[in-house]
Amino acid sequence: MPKKLSKALTPLQVKNAKPGRHADGDGLHLLVKKTGSRSWVYRFMLDGNARDVGLSRCPEAMELLRRSGGEELTLAQARDVAAIYRMKVKAGIDPLAEREEAAAKAAAAKQAQQVASVTFKATAEAYIEANEDNWRNAKHRQQWKNTLETYAYPFIGEMPVAEVDTPHVLTVLEPIWKAKPETAGRVRGRIEAILDAAKVRGYRKGENPARWRGHLSQILPARTRLSRGHHKAAPYAEIPDILRQLRTRKAVAALALEFTILTAARTGEAIGATWAEIDLDKAVWTIPASRMKASREHRVPLPDRAMAILEAVRKLGSPWVFPGARGGQMSGMAMAMLLRRMKSEVTVHGFRSSFRDWAAECTGYPHEVCEMALSHSIGNKVEAAYRRGDLFEKRRRLMAEWADFCAGGSAVSGEVVPLRAASGPQNG
Repeated sequence: MPKKLSKALTPLQVKNAKPGRHADGDGLHLLVKKTGSRSWVYRFMLDGNARDVGLSRCPEAMELLRRSGGEELTLAQARDVAAIYRMKVKAGIDPLAEREEAAAKAAAAKQAQQVASVTFKATAEAYIEANEDNWRNAKHRQQWKNTLETYAYPFIGEMPVAEVDTPHVLTVLEPIWKAKPETAGRVRGRIEAILDAAKVRGYRKGENPARWRGHLSQILPARTRLSRGHHKAAPYAEIPDILRQLRTRKAVAALALEFTILTAARTGEAIGATWAEIDLDKAVWTIPASRMKASREHRVPLPDRAMAILEAVRKLGSPWVFPGARGGQMSGMAMAMLLRRMKSEVTVHGFRSSFRDWAAECTGYPHEVCEMALSHSIGNKVEAAYRRGDLFEKRRRLMAEWADFCAGGSAVSGEVVPLRAASGPQNG
């Protein structure tokens, strides 16, 4: 049998060692690369397999260097470290597994420290930045930011997102749940989305404390709100009388509402209209795809009364067709508040239903003409594929008849109730 090596190397041999592997005995080896760099390795047997573990930068070696002030292990120091590892192996400890476990714990501690520094506000801002390009319009993006800044950030904005739990979510929602149900619902949904994103990014674990079904639904009362698709509408026979009342009100909101009714438009389409969308010569209002629910450009034929309204509001000198009291875009609630002051229970959106009922019961226009007047998508995919036009001329005749009906069946005079001074238009 070959003689077992023990302390075979000398300090001089270590200093002058050529590239290769040099055994000192008892499992200790000096590795020298062609570049001249050198390192100490301890070889041990475990479960019948030979394994190497580096010693030059292990915790024990770093402690020895710290005490001695050296930069590299000396031969004597390498033997001392190897002796520590030799005892670990005899005790049944795998040095490599031990090192990997220590590294995993250190990485976990570092990650936990990083996660603890990620706040709900930072996560929310990252979520908004990542998703805002997919949201329909600037108003929606601003609403996300405003509602979080107003209702969520004061309570949980600076909290680690990993620590946000049900009591914190309730602190945000309970003060507004009954007073502002629609806003509260949106805030809850936005918090839920942000916390879901945080979980995907590894910032938090467990269930989402902002989840409604099976969670907050057991704590908060169900909100009473107007269901989508069931907007209170006036019978179409009452529309002429409603418009007569509107024309007695000297307000931009009254003109905006009448215009909205005459064009069967949605609230957002009407209050967001700019003069760049209006062709006064051709009496056409072209709403860009970016402002339409179906994300398709929509051309609206303008009957005489709608044109008369436009001629009146053009004197206000605003880039918005229907400016607000302070000169910017009209508030989305301006027309709704006007209806309330008129003691009416109908909604602005409900007038679209009134128009559709009138078109179905009082005219002979085909279904698709009426649906296109409301900018509804064609449900039948085959029909949609073959129908490339927008039936504009037929819709022009339809809207002219609707305007005539709204005027009580009489000819449209084009007379507009005088506006207040352009310097101070009112919304209600």
